[in-house]
Amino acid sequence: MNGKTFGAAVLVLATLLFNPVWAQDVPESDRMSGGGGQTLEDIMARQEKQKADGESRSKETGNPANAAPINEPLGTRGGRSDADVWRGVRYDDIDIETQVRNPAADVLIQDGGVRWYQLREGPVITYGGGAILGFIALLVVFYLVRGRIKIEGGPAGTTIERFKAVERFGHWLLAGSFIALGLTGLITLMGRSFLIPVMGADAFATLAAGSKWIHNNVAWAFMLGLVMTFVMWVAHNIPNKLDWQWLKAGGGIFTKSHPSAKKFNAGQKIIFWTVMVLGVSVSLSGLSLLFPFQMPMFADTFGIMNSVLGTSFPTDLAPHEEMQYANLWHSIVAFVMMLAIIAHIYIGSVGMEGAFDAMGNGQVDVEWARQHHDLWVAEVEAKQGKGGSS
Repeated sequence: MNGKTFGAAVLVLATLLFNPVWAQDVPESDRMSGGGGQTLEDIMARQEKQKADGESRSKETGNPANAAPINEPLGTRGGRSDADVWRGVRYDDIDIETQVRNPAADVLIQDGGVRWYQLREGPVITYGGGAILGFIALLVVFYLVRGRIKIEGGPAGTTIERFKAVERFGHWLLAGSFIALGLTGLITLMGRSFLIPVMGADAFATLAAGSKWIHNNVAWAFMLGLVMTFVMWVAHNIPNKLDWQWLKAGGGIFTKSHPSAKKFNAGQKIIFWTVMVLGVSVSLSGLSLLFPFQMPMFADTFGIMNSVLGTSFPTDLAPHEEMQYANLWHSIVAFVMMLAIIAHIYIGSVGMEGAFDAMGNGQVDVEWARQHHDLWVAEVEAKQGKGGSS
């Protein structure tokens, strides 16, 4: 074999051995063959802000069965190296003994806090805040197109009692407390992003501390108002056949028709049950946040869901995780309630002539009542034996 032939053979062999395409065909080695430690790919992924594989590392927290005898060097280590111990701390998979005695004292690092913070600062604020702003904009457009719903033929000039004083008290207790909770909740949730750049950190610190105090204490008024309105109005909010007819007619909101209704129409019933169901839910999650050690909510809830739906939600939750789940749920439910309440405020104020009087002084114009709640007016007039009171 001459020199040229030998050189060509060496070049071909080198190309086959060191070509990157050839290297890509080599099957990936088992991560655990290297002890489950992080790889160069993990490091590069973190530098590029990509998700790295930490599942295998989370299991490598040492094995007490591998501990050396107590009379040998490192025998007191319990089968764990320093790396094993710190991985156990990192993934909350190690027995911790502390002098502090409370349910959360033995959790040194809670990994779920990172994911909670990312969800809270990302999708919750973005989609929740966007939904509120978008819904308000939609109502403005609707008002400009539809205009205010007027009393056809004008007010009659005589009134009929719509709500008693105790009913109005319960309504305003619920409504006022919810508005206070909504505003202070938004300050707590979004203040760091939107208010600190405007008013500075020191002023916001005072505002945030005051908002937290108001939020925690006004919550009791909200729950009282929720109970009061449920007891007073649940009998009037049972769905019936009239509701379907009202919904098919759009409640007269999009047209000039006036479908029949009793004391509460289908739209008001939807608001009522939305506030009741979501109000109970947001109250429970709020109590869980106020008393995280006494009222954990999600571990038991996940257990029921797993048994009924066959899901695999985690049921062994640290107090920190309970609070994180409760905080996310509390925020999401509150945003949905805000949308319902904004719609209710619109139709009860600028959206409909004469509607505010029902909760303002309890007296509504007879003609307004006949157009929107004709069956209820007939019932009242039958009881009174006359056509109205002035």
